[in-house]
Amino acid sequence: MSTSDPSSDFERLAESGVVAVMRGADADTVIDVATALHDGGVTAYEITADNPDAMELIAEVSASFDESEAIVGAGTVLDSETAQAAIRSGAEFVVGPTFDRGVVETCNRYGTLVAPGVLTPTEAIEAYEAGADIAKVFPASSMGPGHLSAIAGPLPQIPLMPTGGIDADNVADYIEAGAAVVGAGSAIMDAEAIAAGDFESITETAREFTRIIEDARGD
Repeated sequence: MSTSDPSSDFERLAESGVVAVMRGADADTVIDVATALHDGGVTAYEITADNPDAMELIAEVSASFDESEAIVGAGTVLDSETAQAAIRSGAEFVVGPTFDRGVVETCNRYGTLVAPGVLTPTEAIEAYEAGADIAKVFPASSMGPGHLSAIAGPLPQIPLMPTGGIDADNVADYIEAGAAVVGAGSAIMDAEAIAAGDFESITETAREFTRIIEDARGD
């Protein structure tokens, strides 16, 4: 089991701008998709633990990139046992849809960046005080960028990662509202394109996301 550096890994996520949520990833295409995303400037990949092959896929994608090239983590982590299995498989960050204290404690124990799901300022500060590195604001689409801004205003010390409903049309709004990084799934990885082997379109979408985020940040 490796020990990561949460501070350094946070910088790697922020540099990517987008965490690509690879829900339903398939062993036959996961490396092609990750490579296509990488070619478009997206270098953070979240493989969700609801996939029965998640741990193997995390290990496979992690082995396909040098640490300087990409960062690979686990998503939809609901309990400490799954968090530990993901870390053993090479996950450098762990994301959950909700705040589970056991998940946060396990990740802290092994020096792994953790981003539990929250929706309100109260949940965000509770997760942060428990040891969370990032608050995943989820589902972001239910409340919108204004809600993110309302959390970021009084809690500027907590990095926020809105996830759920983020696409090229609204990602700039979330960055301008205070997002340190965003999570995006189907909007950045079109299932039909993947099924057709059209990985170039995945690269183009990733490149568009990257450009919009850079512009919103004033880079």
